[in-house]
Amino acid sequence: MSLPKSSRSPWSRLNEVRQARIAPAGRVSGEIVLPGSKSVTNRALLLAGAAKGESRLTGLLRSDDSYWCVNLLRQCGVDASFDGEELRIGGSGGWRSASEPLYIGSAGTIARFLPGLLCAASGNWEVHASEQLSRRPLAPLIEALRTLGGAIEPVEEAGRLPLRIEGPSLRGGTVRMSGALSSQFISGVLLAAPLAAQGATVEIVDEIVQQDYVAITIDMMRAFGAQVEVDAAFRRFRVEPGAYRGRALAIEADASTATYFLALAALKGGPLTVLNLDPGTLQPDIRFIDVLRQMGCRIETQGRGVTVAAPERLRGGFTLDMRPMSDATLTVAAMAPFADGPISIRGVEHIRAHESDRISVMVQALRALGIAVEEHRDGLTVQPGTPRFAELDTHDDHRVAMSLAVLGAAGAGVALIDPGCVSKTCPVFFDELERLGVAVSYEGRVG
Repeated sequence: MSLPKSSRSPWSRLNEVRQARIAPAGRVSGEIVLPGSKSVTNRALLLAGAAKGESRLTGLLRSDDSYWCVNLLRQCGVDASFDGEELRIGGSGGWRSASEPLYIGSAGTIARFLPGLLCAASGNWEVHASEQLSRRPLAPLIEALRTLGGAIEPVEEAGRLPLRIEGPSLRGGTVRMSGALSSQFISGVLLAAPLAAQGATVEIVDEIVQQDYVAITIDMMRAFGAQVEVDAAFRRFRVEPGAYRGRALAIEADASTATYFLALAALKGGPLTVLNLDPGTLQPDIRFIDVLRQMGCRIETQGRGVTVAAPERLRGGFTLDMRPMSDATLTVAAMAPFADGPISIRGVEHIRAHESDRISVMVQALRALGIAVEEHRDGLTVQPGTPRFAELDTHDDHRVAMSLAVLGAAGAGVALIDPGCVSKTCPVFFDELERLGVAVSYEGRVG
């Protein structure tokens, strides 16, 4: 059994580069078009693969996560081919056993969304992942799928990847779940539910940590023909049995990726316009523009674009509950030293279990840059200060790398070890920085 040694894919860049140096930037302004949403891309790929009939996806995010997703679909007998910028997926409504293990790299969304769909398909599979992703917990998802009949077992450690899955084993029924750890566990059950013999009813015993992402899941399921009912409190979901149907879909820009460029405009003047960022998107990180308004930025929205221009000095002196848009936590933390008062970020304890312990990693980085910061169980408080230059580890975390690049460009510069990790969600990140006038240079080779 031969598995890839890295989560990096042929679509990634800078794999062999040891360090990227970001120089202090002058005024940043202009226009930018961003890659497609990771959240929408990965949901669309899996639903199109499970659907009956052809799907045509445009605006696809070509990142490490989506590469491994397309690859596993092909391993399962799904025809997936590019025609220019369009990906055509010939959904047959059923997947077959794969002769080799399915490898998903460090794609956390795929780790949560794929197992249930395999339980509902006909065949046998092993699902493997990177060492980093294999350390992250999956027990709540595994337990919920087993409650619905899913034949799913760990290959090594209980509650973690790799997994051995046999289908069709998903009969459906009712399952009670917690939403406190990750909304992706709920989405993983919901995505598979139409393919269960009885459909499924999902009851939430507490609150969903990021409800908006479950709303995106439901929206995508309905777009592919599923019948989903949800109560007003987002505590009870009923999914009727039935096949997904192929369709054409244009994938919108990634609102999380947009935060880094909008933050750079807020720190370095602007105006900067993200031409393809829909202010009406369901993606929760669109609320980052409300944070920018609170910090004194001028925001304009028109059609499917968002423009940010900086104030004379960013405002601080407040506390933010970032739980609804936790992927933007590090972006706010990177901006905070340049504000006129401290900024406290709370409600994001769950990001300690992402690609890195993001709270601890950001605290360490800010201190290395000479910024006073206090670490909390569920966040951090950042004091105003003047960042100095430092060499910082990205911890193989794309959000750490992109937020620190923005901080370095706004401050005294920064050197980032292992910059290629941005390929998880935005392989063109450093290219776009350079196009906006930020000087980026590369040094050394890995190994």
